[in-house]
Amino acid sequence: MMPLSKNMNPARPVTLVAIVTALTIFGDAMLYVVLPIYWKEVGLTALWQVGVLLSINRFVRLPLNPFIGWLYNKMSLRTGLLAAVLLGAFTTVGYGIWKGFAAWLVLRSLWGIAWSLMRIGGYLTVINYSDDTNRGYLMGKYNGLWRLGSMVGVLFGGVLTPVFGFEFMSIFFGILAFIGVPLILISISSKAKKYGSSNIPSAQESKGIWSKPVTKMIICGLLISLLHAIFGSTLSLVIDLNHSGTVWLFGILITSTALGGILQAVRCAWEPFLATWFGHRSDGPRGRLPLFILSLVGAAAGYALMPWHMPIYAWIAIVIFIMVTMTVTSTLMDAMATDVARQSSVIAVMTVYSVSTDLGAAIGPTLTFWVIDAQYGMQAIFIGSAAAFLLIGLWYRRELLEQMHTAMLKIYK
Repeated sequence: MMPLSKNMNPARPVTLVAIVTALTIFGDAMLYVVLPIYWKEVGLTALWQVGVLLSINRFVRLPLNPFIGWLYNKMSLRTGLLAAVLLGAFTTVGYGIWKGFAAWLVLRSLWGIAWSLMRIGGYLTVINYSDDTNRGYLMGKYNGLWRLGSMVGVLFGGVLTPVFGFEFMSIFFGILAFIGVPLILISISSKAKKYGSSNIPSAQESKGIWSKPVTKMIICGLLISLLHAIFGSTLSLVIDLNHSGTVWLFGILITSTALGGILQAVRCAWEPFLATWFGHRSDGPRGRLPLFILSLVGAAAGYALMPWHMPIYAWIAIVIFIMVTMTVTSTLMDAMATDVARQSSVIAVMTVYSVSTDLGAAIGPTLTFWVIDAQYGMQAIFIGSAAAFLLIGLWYRRELLEQMHTAMLKIYK
């Protein structure tokens, strides 16, 4: 951990970097609700181009994440985060200036690079400024705050774009992203270490990156991000199939897409509070595993119930419960990844973990829409997901029992 001054609160740099991440993601989040409507205004000629542009940044990250990790071995944390802010701000402003599929393909690919720099830099910030007593709390705070940026981008982008126009909102969000430059300069010390100067010998790092705990963490990170992507990509579709596209809610007729958007926005709104709280709880003497396994069991129950037709208020309660478990599992999975990384090669572990979660998020929707057309396909994908959550919990059961046994021995001693 990077040494702190006596008066420095370790939560301060993590909070500021989370705010910077939120500012940087405004423009990207806006595109998911605005681009499918305003695609002709930016010079696109077909709707398929919208799909390519909204996904290319994720596919760019898959092969580039190892390269980004290598860069963090050669440069300081501050340099990497500044590069992410500048590149992210540039691409967001670019959405409002350049037109045409080719130009946008370049911009979206550059955004993929910016997000890899920012995401890995965010993980490293938490690792730098945390220890075993507050790592879950700081990871929850970081994840909760930056996800507010998605909510702001979706809501304000969707509401204000029809009023001010797409070009204005893109340039405006890009200018806001530039605010991240001074925030990084005041929050991250220029003396922050380069991760290439690790005290762990390279041979030991090579062995540690493929150790059993690291391999388990990588596989579980991929699976959990895949399962969460299944939920996000089918939420509106489940409403549409079970309630004919519209629902009456508190006397108001709401479309499936609107209700799906509202529910996702609710999750973004509670993230700073629930993610921080659950992360803090996991820093206690019982550790992360009991709460993590409990959230996996809860997620399994919620997923098993989600695809079935039932009264809308009961269904919404189940969805909210699922989203709470998603907050817990994603926060604790990230915290557990940083725990493992501290015991091995920080850059290598977090880079591979980032690749695995990106891969899971990319596979999830593809797998879903491949299965969903079959008879009872929707039910099959969610029941299969529920079983996957239970299998992950069973995989960690032995570690939990060992942890409980060690705790009992300490009590009797």
